[in-house]
Amino acid sequence: MSRDAQTDQLVAAPLATEPVTSELPSRPAINTNMVINISQAPSAQYRSRHVAVAVDPVSLVISECISVTSAMRKHARWAGSSVSSILGGNPNPVQLGPPSPLLRPGSRGSSTNVGGDVAQDIGVANRWGLRGKKGKSMQDNPLMAGFGRLRHELSTCKDIHEFDAPALLNPFLQVVQASSTSAPITTQALKAIKKFLSYGFFSPDSPRFPLAMQSLSTAITHCRFEASDSAQDEVVLLMILQLMEDMLSGPGGALLSDESVCEMMECGLTMCCQSRLSELLRRTAESAMVKMCQIIFEHLKHLEVQAGDDIAALDEQTNGDMDAVKMVPATNGHHVIASSDAPVSDPMSEPRPSSSSDKVSKSTEESLDTETDELDIKPYSLPSMKELFRVLVDLLDPHDRTQGDTMRVMALRIIHVALEVAGPSIARHPALANIAEDKLCRFLFQLVRSDNMAILQESLIVAGTLVETCRGVLKLQQELFLSYLVACLHPPIEIPREPGIDPSLYDGIPQAPKLVKPPPSQSSSGRSTPVPVKDRQKLGMEGGARKPDARQAMVESVGALARMPGFMVELFVNYDCDTNRMDMCEDMIGLLSRNALPDSATWSTTSVPPLCLDALLGHIQFIADRLDDEPAVEGYPDQERLREQRRRKRHIIKGTSKFNEKPEKGLVYLQSQGIIKDVKDPVSVARFLKGSSSRVSKKVLGEYLSKRGNDELLTEFINLFEFSGKRVDEALRLLLESFRLPGESALIERIVTTFAKKYISSDVPQDVASEDAVFVLTYAIIMLNTDQHNPTLMASKRMAMPDFARNLRGVNAGEDFAPEYLQAIFESIKTNEIILPDEHNNKHAFDYAWKELLLKVESTDPLVLCNTNIYDADMFATTWRPIVSTLSYVFMSATDDAVFARVVSGFDQCAQIASKYGITEALDRIIYCLSYMTTLATDSTSNTSLNTEMKVSDDGTSVMVSELAVKLGRDFKAQLATLVLFRVVTGSEGVIRDGWQHIIRIWLNLFVNSLIPPFFASDAGSLDLPTIPLHTPSQVIDRAAKTTDTGLFSALSSYISSYAADDPPEPSTEEVESTLSTVDCVNACHMGDVFANLTNLPASSLQHLVEALLDQLPEDDISTVPVITVKPEDIPSSPTTVSKQIAKKPAYDPSVVYILEFCTILALRDSETVDLLGKVVTEALQAVLRDSSRYHPILVSRASFYQFNILKASYEHDFVRAPVLLHTISSFPKDTLTRTSQLVLQGLKVCINQPGPLRSEIMTSPDFWVLLRTLAGNAESSPVVFEILEGGVSGTPSAIIADNYEAAILLLNEFATAAKVGAAEQKTKPGARRPRSARPPKKETPSENAIVSRGVKAVNIIYSMTSRIPHLMKQSHLESNEAWSAYWLPIFQALTTQCTNPCREVRHLAFSSLQRSLLSPELTCSDHEEWTAIFGEVLFPLILKLLKPEVFSSDRDGMSETRVQTASLLCKVFLQYLLDLSKWEGMLDLWLKIIDIMDRLMNSGQGDSLEEAVPENLKNVLLFMSSTGLLVAPSSDPTHEKLWVETWKRIDRFLPDLRNELALDTPEANTKEGPPVERLSTLEGPQEASEKDPEKVAPA
Repeated sequence: MSRDAQTDQLVAAPLATEPVTSELPSRPAINTNMVINISQAPSAQYRSRHVAVAVDPVSLVISECISVTSAMRKHARWAGSSVSSILGGNPNPVQLGPPSPLLRPGSRGSSTNVGGDVAQDIGVANRWGLRGKKGKSMQDNPLMAGFGRLRHELSTCKDIHEFDAPALLNPFLQVVQASSTSAPITTQALKAIKKFLSYGFFSPDSPRFPLAMQSLSTAITHCRFEASDSAQDEVVLLMILQLMEDMLSGPGGALLSDESVCEMMECGLTMCCQSRLSELLRRTAESAMVKMCQIIFEHLKHLEVQAGDDIAALDEQTNGDMDAVKMVPATNGHHVIASSDAPVSDPMSEPRPSSSSDKVSKSTEESLDTETDELDIKPYSLPSMKELFRVLVDLLDPHDRTQGDTMRVMALRIIHVALEVAGPSIARHPALANIAEDKLCRFLFQLVRSDNMAILQESLIVAGTLVETCRGVLKLQQELFLSYLVACLHPPIEIPREPGIDPSLYDGIPQAPKLVKPPPSQSSSGRSTPVPVKDRQKLGMEGGARKPDARQAMVESVGALARMPGFMVELFVNYDCDTNRMDMCEDMIGLLSRNALPDSATWSTTSVPPLCLDALLGHIQFIADRLDDEPAVEGYPDQERLREQRRRKRHIIKGTSKFNEKPEKGLVYLQSQGIIKDVKDPVSVARFLKGSSSRVSKKVLGEYLSKRGNDELLTEFINLFEFSGKRVDEALRLLLESFRLPGESALIERIVTTFAKKYISSDVPQDVASEDAVFVLTYAIIMLNTDQHNPTLMASKRMAMPDFARNLRGVNAGEDFAPEYLQAIFESIKTNEIILPDEHNNKHAFDYAWKELLLKVESTDPLVLCNTNIYDADMFATTWRPIVSTLSYVFMSATDDAVFARVVSGFDQCAQIASKYGITEALDRIIYCLSYMTTLATDSTSNTSLNTEMKVSDDGTSVMVSELAVKLGRDFKAQLATLVLFRVVTGSEGVIRDGWQHIIRIWLNLFVNSLIPPFFASDAGSLDLPTIPLHTPSQVIDRAAKTTDTGLFSALSSYISSYAADDPPEPSTEEVESTLSTVDCVNACHMGDVFANLTNLPASSLQHLVEALLDQLPEDDISTVPVITVKPEDIPSSPTTVSKQIAKKPAYDPSVVYILEFCTILALRDSETVDLLGKVVTEALQAVLRDSSRYHPILVSRASFYQFNILKASYEHDFVRAPVLLHTISSFPKDTLTRTSQLVLQGLKVCINQPGPLRSEIMTSPDFWVLLRTLAGNAESSPVVFEILEGGVSGTPSAIIADNYEAAILLLNEFATAAKVGAAEQKTKPGARRPRSARPPKKETPSENAIVSRGVKAVNIIYSMTSRIPHLMKQSHLESNEAWSAYWLPIFQALTTQCTNPCREVRHLAFSSLQRSLLSPELTCSDHEEWTAIFGEVLFPLILKLLKPEVFSSDRDGMSETRVQTASLLCKVFLQYLLDLSKWEGMLDLWLKIIDIMDRLMNSGQGDSLEEAVPENLKNVLLFMSSTGLLVAPSSDPTHEKLWVETWKRIDRFLPDLRNELALDTPEANTKEGPPVERLSTLEGPQEASEKDPEKVAPA
């Protein structure tokens, strides 16, 4: 809170306990002619008020009068004076006339600052000298008489506030101004005045208060007293300072005139600058000046409020009031106040006359009329402020030898206060702004080069405040100032290499700012800025080596500017996006970044790095704070236009750089970028070269323009200049600012000739008659310029004016030039060299260059003040590199927790900004830097051979102690970087591009060391897979279960036992703690949030993640993969020793499985991801499957499963083709296929579990059946294979078609065959063996063996497929015989095969199915050649196989029964189709073969069962054949004689009695009654009898 505000609060609460107060109610001032009523002025709000007193004010005034006069009477001069001042009587009692107008309020004598009485008394006192003789009466002494008059007037005063204010102060002011008084007396008078002012005895309510304030101001600024003791003298000066401060800050301060204010400030400045005064007084005076400046410039803001919208009127009024205002402080004298003892000869001992004192002196000479008007006093405003500002700025002139550095420091501090209080207001008023733009900036920019630290610090502070408050009108000046700071502060050395800090982390920090980095081929002014390098050297702004303290001061100045929220944005918009300005924002960010590194303290101070880091982080904070602000676009430049300007600027810089190397090449490039329309158009080229002259090498430009063949270009270039109204030397000076004259005379001549043509065609003075005259005169001027300013030429040898004129005699169209014209040219060249662009090296050059800067200001757009966030994205995209690099370097090198906290916050904010604005490159870089700091993002996964699982608690909680976990747990920086990294990643997943590769490396390392699960979300469950297996830990230790015996012996024995077993040592307590710390760190990262966010990302964003994942797959060279031991159960372990034999086997790398599974999950998310990502993921998986022998089976099996899932999801695309995938998998080595079978089959099930085109395509592929047949023999995979087969065959609709019919039958047959293992079970059953004659039970108990069960199902499925045969035959395009063989025969062959299966359950089911199939009515058709094969290819082979000893021995009891059944089935089938066979020509051969089969069965040696069954079956067949008329004696039917003869010929061999028994050759046998069907009953075995279908038996 300001002092004024504090005083206001104190005054606002008067003491309630005081019974008496002198504070009066507010009322209008008596003087109605005042310009302003102070009680109504707004500025009174910030001015201090008077203090309430508890004593009688009149009595207090009288006491002060007595105190002053008593002090005076103690002096010899006033010892005998009248006592009227004490008694209060009338000092002139004998006066009979009216009172003197001097004493009457409102008289002309009182109309000035002091009044006629005062002036007259002063004159008398000065004339008399107050040195009367001893004893002589001094009753008419004017000083004493004044107090007497005041006592007399106070005797009738009831209210001090109604007393005339000038009359109250008059006697005290006389004392103050009297040179004969001593310092103590003057001090006493000043104390009284100060008390009256503080207590409000004269206030705005008092009569003629403004006049009293004016009088008081004049009196104290013209104070006189006798100098005696220096201490006493300084007390007087101190009182004057306090009184001036109270006057300005009090209620009457606003009523002071411009003259009064200037006199008071002049007096204060004089005190500040007097070296004779003590340091304490000068510092006090400076403090008072600071306070008064605050009040004065605060008043400026209230003047603006009063003016409202008509501020321009305030400025116009100022222009007319400056004549009466003038300040000339005595800054180089030794005395402040003149005294009677001061030497008259010293001009500095007398005060300079002021306008106020002139009025006083004049008033003493005027007639004192009784009817006079009040003096019109105008309160101070802009005139006094402008004059004060001017004087303060003039004190800064570095070339003024009369001013010392102390004075400049004082002036800087006062100016700083003015800028702090009213900087923006100063910029709004041209009267003040012009001083700031020109002289103030010019002096400041020179003072900042001072080696005096006091000067440097104060000038930097003022310059910074000036830029901060007035930057709207200081666009080029700000650029010049900041470019100097950048040039001074940017270290000229490379960033030192630090151990542990990779250079890639800080490669974004610029080694040098752009403004001082010219292209290598440019030797002149370089890659220019609006003020080229050479110009800045001339201006003293070229930078250079500065002391450490100076660098710190500069950094503090930059930091103060950077703390402005919109400062960097304004630099970016106004400079970086301006084609004619330099990249100020980039250079400032680069400066802060470079100096924030710790090594900058070696050439500055230890405070510089944190100061720069703070400024840099503050800049980021401002951008982050604006992220959620509503964009404000109104009144700001268009973003797209600024982007286009920046693009154009980049091309111009590159093009001019090329031009400086080779002009033609540069122009061609500029044309290609649209900067120049056509290089063949001299107008467009000339305009560009003139407009970009600051970036083009002046030397190259001069040579190119004057080159032969470029005459048109030279003409157009010079035509762009305006020479109207200029002398030849002035026009030439303007031309030569843009290029350097070439060295060859012919080239110079070409330029001068063109210049002469242009000049003579312009509106120029008539002193030049012709083009030739211009040509000669121009050459003469160039020679004169060289002659006058050649440093090697002696003064006596230089050309004089007559010489110059003589050289030009008669060349002006045959006449001489006018002498005064040549004289003007000569003086101009002599005093003001034609300064070529690269030759600025003196003060005059500085003044000239500054003038040029001011000229550029006139044509430069005003600086845009930015309070918006619409440019933040472009600015951050341009400047993020050095920021992120600096944060990375500081993070790696810091040791202070505060630094870590700020840097972490900076990283987080940078990531927020990059994510918000989609600046992927920045976010990727942040992720890279943080990943590097975590030490987790290694190119290869860490070694897990020594991983040890530790159970650390009784509840079973365990941790994996690994090398990586221990290392991370010991590294605080790495843990912090990990936390920051995933804080950055979370929520920004959609913006990350290249950064994924580093994140993935971290995930892989954490995963293989059991620090994170494969996937946090439930997505992995969608694949229905077990968790990815990891390497088995080298050992598992249950620390919680160990005994509490931790003695030395126990520890030693544990160590010896582990050493003897060659086991890794048990982890130490510290390693376990480090691991737990790592676990906590990883948990705190909340990586699950990242995986959860991935599920909601658009497919295009996931594409970058998948690409990064696939990039992490190892190269094909297996030798680069570490060798891991594989346990028998396929879960790899990692022992410390590996045998040579194991080394040849493929190694298991869980990280590869992680990558492929992650990619598959992402690709299968939805149809869009399948479309976008399916192809690349498929190719990666296919690469593994194609070379399966080089990869571990776990990887191959899971890759197969992933591929099958993608096949199903992407079937509409051609990413994966089912036949290709099946062929690839079926081509696996048998061992690989066996070990991968579980997941391969699981993947197949995924694809064929639902009917559709995919299932059909897969199940018709030959490789599918090869794959199933291969895996069917594996005990582990056969259940799944059968499940797939069963689902395909039995599904609705069935997947079995012509293409896979036979393959399915074969595979089912194999499953049925595999059921032979059931034979072993049936042998072990109790009562398994039975008598040979016993008949088998009707129904077998189903086996509990899964293999047998599958065999039974397989037989049932085979039989069920017979129902589809007619449909398949109809669909097929085969001939009928071919179709029958293709569809019926495989089933019969399969069932025939199973009829010899050792497993009874399968065998009986197969026989039953075969019988039903053979007797099916769908089997026969018109063509006998098809179905007759059932005998030769089905039944006969079956019987022959059953006759084999090895088949019979597999199940003696069961096979015997099967033989009997088969024999019966043969006869039954024969009889079933006998009528059809009778029409077949091969019927006899078939019948004879059947008889032979019966013969073999009879003689097989089985025993009673066949010996009984065969004759019986034959008997029935013979009887049936006889009844049908096929087998009859030749006597009855000669046509069947052959059949009769051959039949009995064969039967008689093994059943000789059967013919006689049947007696079929007798007539009675042929007529025997009985239906044939009944006779067939004996052909049915015990099982078939129950299943007989009469409809299937052929009629008799």
